[in-house]
Amino acid sequence: MITDASSCGQRFVDVEVLEKMDYETCKKMLARLSKGIAHPARIEIVRMLSNKPAEKKYICSDIVRALPLAQASVSQHLKILKETGWVYGEIDGARVRCSLVGNIMEYYRELVRKAIQE
Repeated sequence: MITDASSCGQRFVDVEVLEKMDYETCKKMLARLSKGIAHPARIEIVRMLSNKPAEKKYICSDIVRALPLAQASVSQHLKILKETGWVYGEIDGARVRCSLVGNIMEYYRELVRKAIQE
């Protein structure tokens, strides 16, 4: 399902595993990922991360400057995005640089397609 674990989350998701995934697991994964983007601020964070080149990563303060949210709110939204599988972090000294999990958008689209077709 999700591969290449780091200390701050998963870095990559394997879309090909969906071919063998049973319908119940598919629904659970779709629900988990959907929960992750079930808030306008989290959708905006995912949009920001998806438009950032892979070699350039955001830190929380970058997101705070870009959104009309307090640092604590951004941290909470990032925590939910990490827990639900959208975002991972890389430790860089005292900071954590955030990135979108590789292939997560394609994975999510395929989960939706598979859940609807069953």
